[in-house]
Amino acid sequence: MPDHVTIYHNPQCGTSRNTLALLRERGIAPEVIEYLKTPPDRATLERLVADSGQPLSDFLRSKEALYTELGLDASGVTDAQRLDAVAAHPKLLQRPIVVTPRGVRVCRPVERVLEIL
Repeated sequence: MPDHVTIYHNPQCGTSRNTLALLRERGIAPEVIEYLKTPPDRATLERLVADSGQPLSDFLRSKEALYTELGLDASGVTDAQRLDAVAAHPKLLQRPIVVTPRGVRVCRPVERVLEIL
């Protein structure tokens, strides 16, 4: 069982609730960070992406209207600019994100969390 588990959680999101429930069913009491209330800073976002081995695009809610409004879907927009936008607008962050000693995953679908437990 992992020593320390953190979930960046949105209680309004069914996938996020289901991931949290799965962790608890496995006897894990994660640190729960409601990222809309306590958003991660840019450096933390950058570290999460790097530690996940996943592309930044996996961390972005590209279907969110704000994503298009900010022009984040335009060609030539850099990952650095996208990270700045997520840091300024945490609702653009995909959820849930789970951090364990074995790695970081955007847990969509829920079962992705099993990769790092």
